[in-house]
Amino acid sequence: MTAPVFVVDEVPGAGTFVLDGPEGRHAVSVKRLRAGEDVVLTDGRGRWTEAVVAAAEGKDRLVVTAGPAQEEPAQAPRITVVQALPKGDRGELAVETMTETGVDTVVPWQAARCITQWKGDRGAKALAKWRATAREAGKQSRRVRFPDVADAATTKQVAALLAGADFAAVLHEDRDCDSGALATAELPTAGDIVLVVGPEGGVSPDELAAFAEAGARPYRLGRSVLRTSTAGTAATALLLGRTGRWS
Repeated sequence: MTAPVFVVDEVPGAGTFVLDGPEGRHAVSVKRLRAGEDVVLTDGRGRWTEAVVAAAEGKDRLVVTAGPAQEEPAQAPRITVVQALPKGDRGELAVETMTETGVDTVVPWQAARCITQWKGDRGAKALAKWRATAREAGKQSRRVRFPDVADAATTKQVAALLAGADFAAVLHEDRDCDSGALATAELPTAGDIVLVVGPEGGVSPDELAAFAEAGARPYRLGRSVLRTSTAGTAATALLLGRTGRWS
């Protein structure tokens, strides 16, 4: 079994390090790690180190012997999913599975046909949940570079993001859409790929027009129609395989 991952503010250099606070408590009281077991410490931004448990102290202090710090470079092409806000907890489900799959950035999008509305304190709490989900899913999937979860974007902001991408696509439920299948689209080997996942009610004509003007074409995933909470994960997996990031 691969070593569990714990998040630290700053990855230590070689030597003795004490993991405390919530992460230390999880390591000692939940994972019940003991001397001789391996762990990985990361800042979630690509910097990490392998370490060996030296001792567990109390309920929330894990003493480890860390190796030299290492750096995992960002992979290319970078994959960003613009995720329309789903109902209920399906937003966290989408973030969790996309993180486990390997997405680099998630951009919450308040689409015209979204039932869920992120406003005021409710929006801030929802965004915090998405970010916490990405962090925990990153740890669970043994990543050392966690995905960024951006602030919620408007349609105008999404269009600007698409305009700067090396490949931009809107996932479309119509099997006869003009651009064809994402599985056969010509993809870049570097730069930025940006995908738009619409809400359950679909992307509105006005939004499609704005995205088309920004250079994004509609593509289908397959013959079946996926829910908004699963489409981004399926598309990310497809792109990771096609671009060689899963090789």
